Amino acid sequence: MDSSAGLVLYVSIACYLAGAVISTGPAVWILRYGDRTRHDRLPLIAACLLTAIWCGLAAAFGAFHPLAILAETGRNLAYIVMIFRLFSADGRDESLKPIRPVIITVALVQLFQPLLLYIHLRLGLVSEIAALTFEASAVLNMLVAVGALLLVHNLYAGAGAVSRRVLRWSAAALAAIFAYDLNLFTIAYLMGEYPEYLVAARGLFVGAMAGVLVIGGTGASGDLQFRPSRAVTFQTLSLLFICSYLLVMTLVTRSLTLLGGDFARAGQILFLVLGIGTATVLLASKGVRGRLRVTATKHLFQHRYDYREEWLRFTATIGRGTNNSASFHERAVKAVADITDSPAGLLLVANEEANLELTARWNWPTIEVPAVAGGYGLSGLLEKHIHIVDMGEVRTGIEHHGELAHIPCWMRQEEDIWALVPLIHFDRLVGAIVLARPRIERRLDWEDFDLLRVVGQQLASYLAEQAGQQALMDANRFDEFNRRMAFVMHDIKNLASQLSLLSANAQKHADNPAFRKDMLVTLRNSSEKLSALLARLGRYGAGPVQKLSELDLAEFGRSLAARFKPVHPVIFNQTQMVRVMADREVLEQAVVHLIQNAIDASEPNSPVYISASHEGLNGQIDIVDAGHGMSPEFVRSGLFKPFISSKDGGFGIGAFEAREMIQALGGRLMVESREGVGTRFSVILPVAETHRLSLNSNPGSELPIEVANG
Repeated sequence: MDSSAGLVLYVSIACYLAGAVISTGPAVWILRYGDRTRHDRLPLIAACLLTAIWCGLAAAFGAFHPLAILAETGRNLAYIVMIFRLFSADGRDESLKPIRPVIITVALVQLFQPLLLYIHLRLGLVSEIAALTFEASAVLNMLVAVGALLLVHNLYAGAGAVSRRVLRWSAAALAAIFAYDLNLFTIAYLMGEYPEYLVAARGLFVGAMAGVLVIGGTGASGDLQFRPSRAVTFQTLSLLFICSYLLVMTLVTRSLTLLGGDFARAGQILFLVLGIGTATVLLASKGVRGRLRVTATKHLFQHRYDYREEWLRFTATIGRGTNNSASFHERAVKAVADITDSPAGLLLVANEEANLELTARWNWPTIEVPAVAGGYGLSGLLEKHIHIVDMGEVRTGIEHHGELAHIPCWMRQEEDIWALVPLIHFDRLVGAIVLARPRIERRLDWEDFDLLRVVGQQLASYLAEQAGQQALMDANRFDEFNRRMAFVMHDIKNLASQLSLLSANAQKHADNPAFRKDMLVTLRNSSEKLSALLARLGRYGAGPVQKLSELDLAEFGRSLAARFKPVHPVIFNQTQMVRVMADREVLEQAVVHLIQNAIDASEPNSPVYISASHEGLNGQIDIVDAGHGMSPEFVRSGLFKPFISSKDGGFGIGAFEAREMIQALGGRLMVESREGVGTRFSVILPVAETHRLSLNSNPGSELPIEVANG
């Protein structure tokens, strides 16, 4: 006996012994704890015991010993009787009379095995008769397997919905046993000999199926279902694919060996090349893997999504620690994009005017998004209908709630935009997620809409919570700032009082006229400066400016350019005269801060441009630089937030103060910026004519006006 044959013998003995042990346990369990009302109880016990006996005899004497063959015949007859009793589970033993002849025929074919065994024992020494009995035995076993599979198919296919739940496990185990036998004896008949490894593993497989029969023999089997996770399913499919490939390769190369010559070697090389190519495509191409996953999901599962897995991944992505390089808003986009396998996405957040602005982008650095990504009409539509916009339908002219009139042009023109998901929190639009087209082309369906709608509501609550926390932190910082300012103002008031008293005493007691004169000048100047500082500090947070005057923005811009010219190249490049209503001191303080920011962001020789223009009913002054720019996220959440600064040692209050001052003048401050390109600040104020018309139409709201020439 060579080493290979010895290995097969040891494997065979181990498998059959394991099958005997596994089969005995179910028989004892059913005898003591099984459902006594089931029609198949006694045949099932007999089948399990005969299976255990057959496995024991095969392990002791060999799989084709006469005693093992007789035990196998008894086992198969017990399975056939069990199938017949299962038909009576819903009364079909009376109604399906055509099944009885099939059962009787299969049983009679099985009973021919002892006759063939007797002939083989008496005349097996003759080679022709031995070959004939071998082929006849294989054919009879194939017929039994085919007949049993036909019976199992009719048993399950003809059962009602309730009966199928009871028959599920028993039918599956019986079908597996006879399908294994059919393949085994078919291969044996074609090859002229039994395949060693299939024969060796037969005992373990049948014993395992006997364990499955136990599940079918319990009263609770109807409630048991095998529901593997998607990960297990895909891994199992991969394993089956690999095994199928190896089996086909083995069969083809063996067939080529029979032809002789170099066909076997050529076949091996061909399969090796095909295997390497297939593995390369599957490993390197995300598109191919995604298409296979979609196909498997579509045909194996009732739903496309594994909701438990998707929710766990969504929560993990959102709750990732802040030490990660991705910001919270970027993680929010990724969490939604991962659900639909979208490779990129954008987060648009509604501003104070209900317009959508770009806040964050994930894996989409090239897309051009305007400063106003979506108008208030789009925001209102998304908020009212909680409608997920399918951009494929929009481009073909299909609409559901009149959204075609509100979708901006940049979304229509960008072919990679796939869907727009609204984020609703307590019936209020927080923002929207723009999803890129998945790598596998497909259309949005009801399952996508339902899941994205729920995820959007959950994400909106996270964004609202984050905004609330940020507002609370800002309020706390402002409270601390106000307390400190109160102390500062108190100290300055004391100092101003002391200086005033000192000045009064010096006037009385100083003997030296020259000293007295210098001292008086110095103290008077200090007192005036401190008083001016107090007045300036007292104006912070005082509300709207109460004193406006006409101001020429062109002259105003030229004066600011000349003021900064010794420090940095500041160029006023537009001389159109525009007269607006403003407080020059307040406006100058705000614009000076914006110019200083532009200078700080620019290279030493990179000029800052100032321009004034007339835009409809408003006048506009622009400050443009070619500096390092700002990210959309910083513009949205950091630029106008107090105590957040991009400068080392900055207080982060200047931009906020400038915007508050401009709003107090009745204007607004707009900003457009792009990293690596530069920034444009636009101060927009009503022109003088518009202001006078508004005063004439509302006399009660008139404010004091001073006319100035700039």
